[in-house]
Amino acid sequence: MTASILNFLLSGLGKSLSLLTSVDPAIRAPIAISLGAIPGALSRYYVTLFFAQWLGTSFPYGTFVINITGALVMGFFVTLTLERTITSPDLRLMVAVGFLGSYTTFSTYALDTSVLLRSGNYGLMLLYWLGSATLGFIALEVGSFLARNMP
Repeated sequence: MTASILNFLLSGLGKSLSLLTSVDPAIRAPIAISLGAIPGALSRYYVTLFFAQWLGTSFPYGTFVINITGALVMGFFVTLTLERTITSPDLRLMVAVGFLGSYTTFSTYALDTSVLLRSGNYGLMLLYWLGSATLGFIALEVGSFLARNMP
């Protein structure tokens, strides 16, 4: 049942983006990416605010959670769309490049690591620096595994 719901959603998004087929291909990809980038950036902003208010700012919880969940969704989405279902290239650009590209953030990860280092929180810095990369990779693989093993 879950697979049919996902296929329905992906197909609906794909059909919505099919309206772009009459648009010049040179601008179709940037439009698809932009349609994903705006909600991705806003999601990152609000998730960061939520975690800062909930858990404080002594550790970059928001960016940590965002990058891990973004990696999980990337693994799931790319595996699902490339191995299990066929979706339009515009949909893949909208979600993988637009939404997830603006939702996740390597530059903030680097900045947060630097701030922790400069503040003398060496243990937290090391945990964040290595934990983000390690858990991000594991999350990507888990997402890919889940997509491959959906009924």
